[in-house]
Amino acid sequence: MENFWDYSVWGFFNIIAILLASLLVANMMKRSIPLLQTSLIPTSVLGGGLLIVIAGIYKVFTGNIMFDTHFFGGNGTATLEMITYHCLALGFIAATFKSSEGKLTKKRTVEIFNTGVTTVSTYLLQAVLGFGITIVAAIVMDGFFQAAGVLLPFGYGQGTGQALNYGGIYENDFGFEGGKVFGLTIAALGFLSASFGGVIHLNLLRRRGVIGQSASEEGALTSEQIQGENEVPMQESMDKLTIQVALIMVAYMLAYLLMNILGSILPGMKSVIFGFNFLLGVLTATLTKAVINTLHRRNIIHRQYINDFLMTRASNFFYDVMVVAGIAAIRLSALEHYWGIILILGITGLVSTYAYVRFVCVKLFPEYKEEQFLAMYGMLTGTASTGVILLREIDGEFETPAADNMVYQNFPAIVFGFPLMLLATMAPVKPYLTLGILTLFFIVMNVILFRSLIFKKRK
Repeated sequence: MENFWDYSVWGFFNIIAILLASLLVANMMKRSIPLLQTSLIPTSVLGGGLLIVIAGIYKVFTGNIMFDTHFFGGNGTATLEMITYHCLALGFIAATFKSSEGKLTKKRTVEIFNTGVTTVSTYLLQAVLGFGITIVAAIVMDGFFQAAGVLLPFGYGQGTGQALNYGGIYENDFGFEGGKVFGLTIAALGFLSASFGGVIHLNLLRRRGVIGQSASEEGALTSEQIQGENEVPMQESMDKLTIQVALIMVAYMLAYLLMNILGSILPGMKSVIFGFNFLLGVLTATLTKAVINTLHRRNIIHRQYINDFLMTRASNFFYDVMVVAGIAAIRLSALEHYWGIILILGITGLVSTYAYVRFVCVKLFPEYKEEQFLAMYGMLTGTASTGVILLREIDGEFETPAADNMVYQNFPAIVFGFPLMLLATMAPVKPYLTLGILTLFFIVMNVILFRSLIFKKRK
């Protein structure tokens, strides 16, 4: 029986409080320090950086990990990872509930499809380059795990969870000592690449006059933006915000049930299935919204319960918390292992992803190339929430289709990206064959991606 004064009762609350407090401090710093004002560093990234510094100082003086103390429940690092894991899905679910009328035209469907193909093509580019680097490293360094470079797309393209997952597979099933740490370190460098590369690009846009110094500042909102036609009142027997949160949580619960069903059908893929909680969340949110819209059209329910303004606020809240928690969970001590190879992989991932995604966005998304680039680059080096944070600096109200592309592109991305999951487990056994297949797969995906330009040139 737990007592209310035990740290196990208060640990999770204390972690949430320190995450939000760091956001408040970071916001004050960004508004008061001229250098930070001009840098366009997202507040959540700055807040996470503050927590890394504080945790580092704490470890120097005490020798302990700050978030693993009793004050934070004794295992706060795992709690931070859990928050990061759940907030990504919750943010995507909230964004999915927003109105999508007129978005899925033929042109929009093509753009969403191209975004998904770009995601998988970038995964493959990262895998080919990373795998090639570590194959060479294994020749030079005796005993080095030659398939380690395959973790680059999981750390950069898919984030901490998948990097940890496949690093664990390599460590437990193929004898890669320190595989989990290697994967987490790649993910940490990916997030740094997303943050610094994105900030540098934002500053270049500001100097060219593409965006102003306060690109993310919001103007005054009209009543129509806050409350749509025929919606339930802001306050009645149940507050409207409560309704939005309830819809989000119900959709996420349905996603959990769906993941359990799929996990029981495919037990060998259970970790991969739960790694795509955000994708299944988007699916269940879409179905939930479709049911509500159907009931409304048939006059079974007479009021609109989904509010775009509050759903936007909710999604932004989850993204902010996710970013600051994800950065706070980084352990810089992990960089001490394989630092030379990791540094080479990190720089390669940054440069290749930046150049490739930039080229794709200029060629295929000319109407909103900057917004699409920031969203895609942030997602494909850090996490989806990083892409959203960078996008918000230039498109604060998500007026361009870039944010929706990120949400809906998961469906084509999972179809084309699934073979990469299988090839990753084949890489330690048949490295050269796997590298050849990955290269061929990358070429095929680019033919699909640039199909309109290729056929046009042929004509």
